Amino acid sequence: MTRRAVAATFAVGLVLSTPGALRAQGAGAVYRVPVTGVIEMGLAPFIERSLAEAADAGAAAVILDVDTPGGRVDAAERIADALRDSRVPVYAFVNRRAFSAGALISLATERVYMRPGSVIGAATPVDGAGVKASEKIVSAMRSEMRALAEDKGLDPAVAEAMVDEDIEIPGVVERGKLLTLTTEEAVVIGYASEVEDFDALLVEIGIAGADEHVMTVNWAERLVRFFSNPVVAPFLLSLGFLGLLIEIKTPTFGMAGVAGLIALSLFFGSHLLIGLAGLEDVIVFAVGLVLLGVEVFVIPGFGLFGILGGLAVLGGLFMSLLGSLPTMPDFTRAGMVLTTSALIVLVTAWVLIRSLPGSSRLTRSGILLASRTDRSVGFESAPQRADLVGREGTAITDLRPSGTGLFQDERVDVVSESEWIQAGTPIRIVSAEGYRHVVRPVPRIGSAD
Repeated sequence: MTRRAVAATFAVGLVLSTPGALRAQGAGAVYRVPVTGVIEMGLAPFIERSLAEAADAGAAAVILDVDTPGGRVDAAERIADALRDSRVPVYAFVNRRAFSAGALISLATERVYMRPGSVIGAATPVDGAGVKASEKIVSAMRSEMRALAEDKGLDPAVAEAMVDEDIEIPGVVERGKLLTLTTEEAVVIGYASEVEDFDALLVEIGIAGADEHVMTVNWAERLVRFFSNPVVAPFLLSLGFLGLLIEIKTPTFGMAGVAGLIALSLFFGSHLLIGLAGLEDVIVFAVGLVLLGVEVFVIPGFGLFGILGGLAVLGGLFMSLLGSLPTMPDFTRAGMVLTTSALIVLVTAWVLIRSLPGSSRLTRSGILLASRTDRSVGFESAPQRADLVGREGTAITDLRPSGTGLFQDERVDVVSESEWIQAGTPIRIVSAEGYRHVVRPVPRIGSAD
């Protein structure tokens, strides 16, 4: 299953619970979907859900209310695919600006409408510092814009000129300048129609007076965006790894392991839904965990399996943070997330090692000892039994040289002073050194001691 199929399943599942109510409330209505702020991966599931809900309700149209400086190219491409596959007519209402990825999304709709004073274009991909992205990403964006223009019967050179400043169009843009169109300019070359406001747009597309439904982000999408946030992701990874490390050190599977698996599931699940991660990334990560498990539980030491497992785990995590068309800021952000996660794990482990021995609760439970047991502080594994010295008994096992003796009604572990002693021989304890009780045979009557 592809990442798009996973996200579509998630989006459709959110609306299938009340299809009858949606049809009753949204039939013949217009769905207004805000596309504002920076375009990021979390916006794609929201657009997909909005389109699915509008189609299920029998809406007359979906209108994207666009005012964006741009954003991720891979997010814009995913949204454009959803728009082209929509079962409901979709229109773009450029409400001030549609730069970069916003221009791509707008061109993917049935028709672009712009209010006076708005602009569209400047679609060259750039990194966080404003530097032009690699030719690979620029070429992908240029081809995508050209294909959208051709599909709508528009001049493809205009769309390409929004991405590549080397394209010259006489009377529109000269070589060396990136194309950005105002409302009037876009109308002249047929790329958009001018409307005064949203109500005028409804009149233009023939659904004046239709009920308006403004889409908002729901709780599930907020959670997905929250868990995929670069600030939250390191804590999920850290909790996941700490839980698994604790489980490796404990004999049974408990709450630490459950918490670790839940944290890792939230990390990969949220990144799968927004499209940053793919199933291939999860598979690489899982293979890495298996290799590490083989290294820990099957093969002693740390060798090839451990190295390959560690690289696979880091590789799977790193790829799951990039997306399909990563730029330099994406690589930097992924590295920061992994570095932060590693630091959290190391600091937490150090704090636990330092603080747990002083925990009174763990001491009372018997998990930790209340005092040190090393030789430097005089630790003895058994109490001194000076009262046993001189006591006579019988060897109930062969002493070769250690075994067990019976002294009155008490069984004591003993060791022969020199020769082996057969079971049944009378013996006497001659010294007690902690757990070590040295014995010798009791001389028979008439023999020398």
